[in-house]
Amino acid sequence: MNPADQLKILKRGAVEVISEEELLEKLKRGKPLKVKAGFDPTAPDLHLGHTVLLQKLKQFQDLGHEIQFVIGDYTARIGDPTGRSETRPRLSEEEIRKNVKTYEEQVFKILDPKKTKTCFNSTWLAKMSAADFIDLTSKHTVARMLERNDFEKRFKGGEDISVVEFLYPLLQAYDSVQLHSDIELGGTDQKFNLLMGRTIQKRYGQESQVVMTLPLLVGTDGIQKMSKSYGNFIGIAEPANTMFGKVMSISDELMWSYYELLSDKKIDEIETLKKSVTSGTLHPKQAKIDLGKEITARFHGAKAAGEAADEFENVYAKKKLPSVIPESRFPKSGPLVEILEKCGGFKSKSEIRRLIEQGGVKVNDQKVSDINHQLKGPGEYLVQAGKHWHNKIILG
Repeated sequence: MNPADQLKILKRGAVEVISEEELLEKLKRGKPLKVKAGFDPTAPDLHLGHTVLLQKLKQFQDLGHEIQFVIGDYTARIGDPTGRSETRPRLSEEEIRKNVKTYEEQVFKILDPKKTKTCFNSTWLAKMSAADFIDLTSKHTVARMLERNDFEKRFKGGEDISVVEFLYPLLQAYDSVQLHSDIELGGTDQKFNLLMGRTIQKRYGQESQVVMTLPLLVGTDGIQKMSKSYGNFIGIAEPANTMFGKVMSISDELMWSYYELLSDKKIDEIETLKKSVTSGTLHPKQAKIDLGKEITARFHGAKAAGEAADEFENVYAKKKLPSVIPESRFPKSGPLVEILEKCGGFKSKSEIRRLIEQGGVKVNDQKVSDINHQLKGPGEYLVQAGKHWHNKIILG
């Protein structure tokens, strides 16, 4: 494909390309470009927010470029200070190893493992001597570091900034030096770190990488960025029924952002869908069903996606029970709030209490209104909380 057409495809969904002229010039050379994206294994699972980057990497891969998937097993020991108001707690080696294993399993549901260069930045960073670190730190200044928004806020507010946090963007940038990356991708919140790569490459005598920033996917709540800490995530390792149901829970307006950032459909196809919904020839629910099936099929296959759509229709449209309901056993009676918390799937007891107060909890198909409601055993209780949570609780 000619460079101009490649650029058009690659710019889709991107917030900023620094710079387009440099990217076009690199594409005109007619050689596969080295395209880098780094993921620190700081949590055990990836969610759809992470796949915005992975989908963009796949676009580069499909156009014949070399993907450098960098697992930051070394930088995870420091923790990215981006957006932090305090120093991150340090991860243990065991936590990092466990998270690395799940990352490797999950990313290749999108990327072709045969065409992906998987790198662990401990390969070169762990071998750096004290002299190497001193040389790296000499490539940048404290003044420039303090221009970073989160560092500036903490400095002015008298909050601690550890010296090791200054190292994080330098080490991420040094990954680009080691890999001779032509392009690096990241979320908009990573712009400072990505630009650091451009600076440090130049100071090591290399051509600067092009930086491409991508939007942060908004979570299912329609407000905050997708994150496990906000409870608004769709995990790519979640069961097909759960994944499909969560996609169906997003607003009609947010659906179009998901289409643009996560779907394989072309932009003109998405625009046609939008016009069909606006004109009334296509119901927005059907457009969302198609999106849910596409996303679910990517991680679970077309058959499982179709079954998840059927299950959703039965449970939420025809008000039938799910075909598979998890069971939880407890030896004795107790407050409903505490039992539900032990079952899992809620952020806190406060969330459960709110659901009860709002009439969102049923026990054996009867609404519960008392936050102090007791489940008295022995016996079986079918509990529904919210739209998606079902559990058969067995007491005694």
